[in-house]
Amino acid sequence: MFRSRPGRRRGTAAVLLAAASLMLTLGGCGVDTVTPQDAREEGGTDDKAGAAARRVDCAKVKCIALTFDAGPGKDTPRLLDILKEKQVPATFFLLGKKHVDRYPKVVARIAAEGHEVANHTWTHQILTDLDEAEVRDELSRTQEAIEKITGRKPTLMRPPQGRTDDMVSDVSRELGLAQILWSITAKDYSTTDSALIRQRVLEQAHGDGIILLHDIYDGTVPAVPSIIDELKRRGFTFVTVPELLAPGEAEPGSVYRPEKD
Repeated sequence: MFRSRPGRRRGTAAVLLAAASLMLTLGGCGVDTVTPQDAREEGGTDDKAGAAARRVDCAKVKCIALTFDAGPGKDTPRLLDILKEKQVPATFFLLGKKHVDRYPKVVARIAAEGHEVANHTWTHQILTDLDEAEVRDELSRTQEAIEKITGRKPTLMRPPQGRTDDMVSDVSRELGLAQILWSITAKDYSTTDSALIRQRVLEQAHGDGIILLHDIYDGTVPAVPSIIDELKRRGFTFVTVPELLAPGEAEPGSVYRPEKD
């Protein structure tokens, strides 16, 4: 079983992410998951608290969530410029060490521009390889670092490689974090070819989908404008993850993953 440690080079991260894709293909994350549709149905009517997150009704509109992992990085400001120009909200699952602590102004900008700020652990450790105290440390350090910058602790997290289990879910519940997986991946850790990244996303796109990209890889940010333009042309509406679930709310400890059409 692979395990990332502080100081590992990006090539190791690529191996870990490749393994994540394989694992999800072979059998999922090993715990029960909730779909966006289920979350909306459980949320009930607009009288529920979760309705506050609703900008569009994803039960009636073909929604898709654009998410970015493992940043912020040097290209994130450029990505934010693109999202602002295209008027597209996104969800950023931020890595703590050498990212949140290195780019605090970018973290603040992500929050200020209306994107959802979420947790992707402190050092990208595989949480199912750790004990309870280590999982708590990986998540809580990032919670605290983000809160110090934005004034708000995240309510969402994405476990590295999508690996989770009952213990990870219990710690996530304790920290007020719902777990968000994905249904569309460009495997952008494996290529710098922006056209290929675009193609992979578009081939998998579906309603209620959650797209996984990384704003730390060279080919990704250049692919984003054409991905957005084409998906808009196909009738998709971009939303944050909380908007995708509204009027339901992401329940701490629960694991959310869309079903493909």
